[in-house]
Amino acid sequence: MHDSLRIWAIGSQLLGFLLLIGLRTYDAAAHWQILVFVLMLLAAFYIALLRRYKNNKRQKKD
Repeated sequence: MHDSLRIWAIGSQLLGFLLLIGLRTYDAAAHWQILVFVLMLLAAFYIALLRRYKNNKRQKKD
């Protein structure tokens, strides 16, 4: 597994899910859960854009 973006994607989603579970366990306000979920989506979107950029750059190089 040499793809660093994949590692970042898995790590960010894992961290987000752990935060969501932790917030649910301690009965935190729902708005914090929504914020964590939105941050998870933004991280996934950003990583997908980076992956697409990296693939396009590699294809142009070849």
